[in-house]
Amino acid sequence: MNRTILHLDLDTFFVSVERLLDSRLEGQPLLVGGISDRGVVAACSYETRAFGIHSGMPMKLAKELCQDAKVIKGDAATYTRYSEAVTELIRENVPLFEKSSIDEFYADLSGMDRFFGTYRYASELRQKIIR
Repeated sequence: MNRTILHLDLDTFFVSVERLLDSRLEGQPLLVGGISDRGVVAACSYETRAFGIHSGMPMKLAKELCQDAKVIKGDAATYTRYSEAVTELIRENVPLFEKSSIDEFYADLSGMDRFFGTYRYASELRQKIIR
């Protein structure tokens, strides 16, 4: 049997959660992380990536590169709650999976191609997570 392992990386997860909580943040350049100049960017929106910003970057530098960015102090408890909801959704839809971080999963879809196309199944799962 061919093995089919799906890697799910919830890109910009913290930004996505913040936008779920406040729809006014949609389309805005966002930095999530430590809010002081000594802080670090935990997540950034695609709007800020155009300025060369990435996670792990010093917040001070990120704010200099994109002065219009809104800085949001991360809330680990909220992100954990949303991660648990995504985990439960995956648990309901995938027979075998491994959670490797708050926003990253590996799902074993081996053998499922007999019943569903694995690409189609993965696409449908992705849409469920987005919703």
